[in-house]
Amino acid sequence: MKLKDKVAVVTGGNSGIGFGIAEAFRTEGAKGAITGRNQTTLDRSVAALGKDFIGLKGDVTDLQDLERIFTETFSTFGKIDVLVVNAGGIVDNSPMGPVTDVGEEGYDKYMDLNLKSVYFTVQKALPYLNDGASIVLIGSSAGHRAAPGMSVYSAAKAAVISFAKGFSLDLLARKIRVNVVSPGPIDTPVFDKFVPEEQVDGVKQLWVNQVPAGRIGRPSDVGRAAVFLAADESSFILGSEILVDGGLTHINLMK
Repeated sequence: MKLKDKVAVVTGGNSGIGFGIAEAFRTEGAKGAITGRNQTTLDRSVAALGKDFIGLKGDVTDLQDLERIFTETFSTFGKIDVLVVNAGGIVDNSPMGPVTDVGEEGYDKYMDLNLKSVYFTVQKALPYLNDGASIVLIGSSAGHRAAPGMSVYSAAKAAVISFAKGFSLDLLARKIRVNVVSPGPIDTPVFDKFVPEEQVDGVKQLWVNQVPAGRIGRPSDVGRAAVFLAADESSFILGSEILVDGGLTHINLMK
């Protein structure tokens, strides 16, 4: 019960990595709110998490939605101890691509979702966060490694990793710690957005072949890392990054 009685907000907590984090938090005694844009998955996830969690529909790229999310969470629970800035990833109907193909509209959409929203999620949360709170940003191993067609996304995630350092410095007076968890390939429905259904298993196997740990990750792997950074036992850690990628970033299999 490392998070007993702590109130957490997990953006994008209705599915994938975000839901895995929310589950890990619940297991460790936390309560709080998850957010998402899809009411169906939000309702299903809240039902799975139980009575100590509420679901708040909202778009993290909309500043009014962010304000409402934190106002309603604070009104319900009376405090916020932990913020997990997880929402991000693939932009619907806007494929990733190389610098030769991605225009201003696509660039802006990816930066709005994966970088700008991170900045303003933290900013809008600050009036409601306790002094001594923990903020966990979700980065990506893509912030360290180039991959075909992912330049904009990778740059956004590299900047998120930098935010953890700068925000920690900005918030020293309030003793609010900001750290980042950067997942590698994680087994979530996001694969279905990348490739046709019949190719998903093959693509996953390609990742397995590259990951030194010999498997792709699970949302629970990320959840446990987020629990550590949210808990008091990591009180001497700030502005840091935990890579949850099975060794993908720092170990080369030389295949």
